[in-house]
Amino acid sequence: MSDLDTPVIDTLPAAALDGPGLVAQVRAWMARGGIEARGCVLLMPFAQQLGAARAAWAQAGGWMPEIETTQTLAQRLGPPPGAQEGQISFDVHLDRLAAARILRSQARLQAWGRTDPRAFDDAVAGFVRLSHGLARAAAAIEPSGREAHWRQARALLAAGDGPGLTERQIAAIAVEWAAAAAPPHTDALFALRPAAWIAVRVGGSDPLTDALLRAANVPAVVIDTDAAALRLPSRTPAVALCEGFEDEAQCTAAQVLAHVQRGELPVALVAQDRLLVRRVHALLARQSVAVLDETGWKLSTTRAAAQLMGLLRAVGASSADATLDALKSLTAPWPGLGPVAALTQSLEATCRRQGWRRTSQIDAERLHPGEARLWAALSAALAPLAEPGRRPLRDWCEALQGLLGAAGLADALADDAAGAQVLAALWLSEGRGWPAQAGQTSMTLEQFRQWVDGVLEESSFVPPAPPQPAVVITPLAHATLRPFAALVLPGADERHLGAGVDPLPFISDAQAVALGLPSAASRREREALSFAHAMHAAQVTLLRRHVDGSEPLSASPLVERLSLALQKASRAFEPWADPRPSQAVEPQPVFMPAPSAAALLPDRLSASACEALRACPYRFHALHMLKLREPGELDEEVEKRDYGNWLHAVLQAFHETRAEPGTPADETARLLHLGRTMQDRAGLADEDFLPYGASFEQLAPRYIAWLHERDAQGIAWAEGEQAHEIDLPAPAAVTLHGRIDRADRRRDEGADVLELIDYKTGSESALRQQVRQPLEDTQLAFYAALMRPHTDAGLQAVYLLLDAGHEIRQVPHPEVEASAQALVEGLSDELARIRAGAGLPALGEGRVCDFCEARGLCRKDQWSAR
Repeated sequence: MSDLDTPVIDTLPAAALDGPGLVAQVRAWMARGGIEARGCVLLMPFAQQLGAARAAWAQAGGWMPEIETTQTLAQRLGPPPGAQEGQISFDVHLDRLAAARILRSQARLQAWGRTDPRAFDDAVAGFVRLSHGLARAAAAIEPSGREAHWRQARALLAAGDGPGLTERQIAAIAVEWAAAAAPPHTDALFALRPAAWIAVRVGGSDPLTDALLRAANVPAVVIDTDAAALRLPSRTPAVALCEGFEDEAQCTAAQVLAHVQRGELPVALVAQDRLLVRRVHALLARQSVAVLDETGWKLSTTRAAAQLMGLLRAVGASSADATLDALKSLTAPWPGLGPVAALTQSLEATCRRQGWRRTSQIDAERLHPGEARLWAALSAALAPLAEPGRRPLRDWCEALQGLLGAAGLADALADDAAGAQVLAALWLSEGRGWPAQAGQTSMTLEQFRQWVDGVLEESSFVPPAPPQPAVVITPLAHATLRPFAALVLPGADERHLGAGVDPLPFISDAQAVALGLPSAASRREREALSFAHAMHAAQVTLLRRHVDGSEPLSASPLVERLSLALQKASRAFEPWADPRPSQAVEPQPVFMPAPSAAALLPDRLSASACEALRACPYRFHALHMLKLREPGELDEEVEKRDYGNWLHAVLQAFHETRAEPGTPADETARLLHLGRTMQDRAGLADEDFLPYGASFEQLAPRYIAWLHERDAQGIAWAEGEQAHEIDLPAPAAVTLHGRIDRADRRRDEGADVLELIDYKTGSESALRQQVRQPLEDTQLAFYAALMRPHTDAGLQAVYLLLDAGHEIRQVPHPEVEASAQALVEGLSDELARIRAGAGLPALGEGRVCDFCEARGLCRKDQWSAR
């Protein structure tokens, strides 16, 4: 800094900690001033650099100074003063609770929390971020000058009138909250009187270190490594351009493994793209590479957090699927029941078999004894949290603690590295007291769930360090001045390196500078300096992908800047040699399958089975001969299929009880009443059935009007939902069976006609396209074939479209009796061929394959031309 009246020594970053460079220069400076090393304090920017710095001094021999960071040195001097009630604690989640209470206490902001809670929560998060920044900036000011600093801040952020009033008001409150914070524990450093202060500057100056040196009345020196870092590296980095996310992850892992196999250890893996580096970490774990992860990953993604959140989501859940998911996630034995995996699987099978989608439908008396005990134990464990009403956060946490104990998770989490961090983040660790805010903040169950989810989402899990890591995952800034044999930096693109920085909330950049907070420009400069330092590592590899999904991705501006500097020096990036071994693979083409399975031909076939046979013989083989099925979800969400089943039941009940036509109003009311009755009988909740219920209210009067028109034409309902079947003679020897939605009697040109009706709620255009070629329409022809032996009347068949958005429409199948005869003859021939051992090839095309459950079995994507 230009205003820092302290000697500055320039030194090369490459030699600073790997050899006598830094040690020799500092010792020369101490010798000139007659200063003994053992009385000096050497300050490093980051704790990760301490080990390397101490090792370098130990290797040089003789007395060494006390090597610390400002934070570690302050911790050695004594514990930090505890925050009093209402003061900033620097625990983000705890401070957000206090911040919400502070902002709600302001008359102008009270209504905001009620009218727009999401925006208010964002404001609370920004308020905490700004308050923490202000408090940390004030900690870098000498205690005697801090009061003047706060007076200046109040004047700068004094709320006035005009645009931005709310932002200025929140910023002014943040100043007052930060000013009321407990004195920072680093204040003790200003009272220290070492023989000399020695500060190593890496990636820009540190405000607290500069303040200490300004206030010192002892010799002080700054070892500035930044100027030399801006020079071109002696060894040019290699740059790899990858095809996409997975290719970049694999190339990165291969490069790291190449360094490890050559013994170039340790390797720095820079976590610039956190998601990609986590994928690389997984790839390295497969090769049993010892990795030290200094960045960690979201606590919410750990198994421990998933188990806790699974149980919490099961509290009061109406969905049986959510409750079963909670049981599936458990890894610890349930007290008194032991491992629950087998019981959970059995309980799920029972729910699927009984069609129990909602927890209210589960009947304990119809469960197996083991399932009933598990269900009772889970219900009892969840009950204390399921009681309605608002409670203090402390009470919710105590109830959650009880749930974990009842489920056998408390001890299991405490013994697990991630689980222990989950418990600590939620103040559930044994012996840890509840903060005052936990007793003052009241919330509902859903708000508590959101709070727990937010804490786990924003907390990081840092795994235990292996004894001798070969690879260190570290942020870019922490990779500087450390003796890495190689540095690998994926994510060297415009989105992850050198991109724009998020502005500070509620204040402008100029105000941030005046308050001692880092400006956007200074934060970009720090990243650029850290990148420049990293380029001086022994071996550097930069990787990036040219697309992210479907979006093009350019190189980082920092990489482009380095490329231009190299060009001016008549140099260029080294071409990257892919270390992945190549392997010759003999082509093994996959051909269309055509299995033969005469012995598996079913004795009975439905319309859907015959449709599958006609559309794709292999699909028929997989779904109806092998009887393969995807397990259905126990999702409580009502699907269109559920609506269709319900509608069939409603119309059947209506026509069975319709003795004679009534008035349109009366019949519409009766139809709607039957709809409500069938909804209750099917256990369909109002909130889940709402869109379908609203649709049926529009459909009902249209259906009654259509029905009255048919009454006037002399058309009468004959039967509905009746099962029929016919036997195909040998060699086919199969029974065709089905249930016809409805049959109406009518007269057509003086002859009796039985009109077969199939209810549809789908696309009219698709149905009309289907019947345009009658021999391609299986369903109505199949029903006509079933009905033919049971009536002497002529047969007609239509699809009846029941769509609330339109009038009732009919899509007739012309000459359905001829289609039925052709269908029976064709099926007889095809089934006879199957019984004789004919193959069942995968002949499906188009929509038949798009939604086919057997597509992964026939391998169509491997053998078909795209």
